[in-house]
Amino acid sequence: MPGFVDKPEPVRVPGLEHLHTGKVRDLYRADSGELVMVASDRVSAYDWVLATPIPDKGRILTRMSMWWFDQLADLTPHHVISTDPPPGAPADWAGRTMVCRPLSMLPVEAVARGYLTGSGLEEYARDRTVCGLALPPGLVDGSELPGPIFTPATKAAVGDHDENVSYEEVARRVGAETATQLRQATLALYGRARDIARDRGIILADTKFEFGRAPGAGPGDPLVLADEVLTPDSSRFWRRDEWNPGRPQKPYDKQIIRDWLTSPAAGWDRAADTPPPALAEEVVERTRARYAEAFRLLTGVSWD
Repeated sequence: MPGFVDKPEPVRVPGLEHLHTGKVRDLYRADSGELVMVASDRVSAYDWVLATPIPDKGRILTRMSMWWFDQLADLTPHHVISTDPPPGAPADWAGRTMVCRPLSMLPVEAVARGYLTGSGLEEYARDRTVCGLALPPGLVDGSELPGPIFTPATKAAVGDHDENVSYEEVARRVGAETATQLRQATLALYGRARDIARDRGIILADTKFEFGRAPGAGPGDPLVLADEVLTPDSSRFWRRDEWNPGRPQKPYDKQIIRDWLTSPAAGWDRAADTPPPALAEEVVERTRARYAEAFRLLTGVSWD
């Protein structure tokens, strides 16, 4: 389970029931039944939610998700109704809030990969497969795959790690028709996003989507895109002009934080099960700048 170095108390808002405090988002249910997701500036690393926030991170993630929802709306409907904070919400919720339709969520992380890295690279090095799909020999960290692949994972309990599974296992869990819809929707969304990002000098190496259906809907009914989408927290973005297969790439995410925490500068023993230290100011600034740069390159709008 994840540890919170300093777990926040949920904000109490009239008409909202607090449901969950996650690594980044707080989830509420309105009296009307709608869900209210609020993206904080919290950041996690190595199964700890750190005490030091990254300024503007929650707003960047929310605004980037909404930009992508617009780019993908003709492919798959999404769950967002409004980005207006509900009455009585703190002023800080502005720009962080998504009011969403409640959905029956599918218990699958729908992952698409166009490049080999991360857990896919680990499996490939062992078995020459990813989620049971055979890949050609000679691939290295950062290699572009012959074509995008659907590599699903099971949704883990909060704090646990998702587990890659085969397509056949997904079909067993959700049914053959829904599994087919998941694969088709995931690859279509990835293909659109990959092309948009590429035109802006960004490689979308892989990403994960979450889908649900309207309550009471069944197989054959439309899938609805949920949660966040195509942010640095759910996707691997690399600069095309920095891409160099055969070594770890420089991602637009919190790798700066991971690197610092495991460096002598942090003075933290990851194996000792003690909370990580507060982040150095320079690490916070560099991490914020990396998120803001990803937003600018993708949307064409300067965050600041």
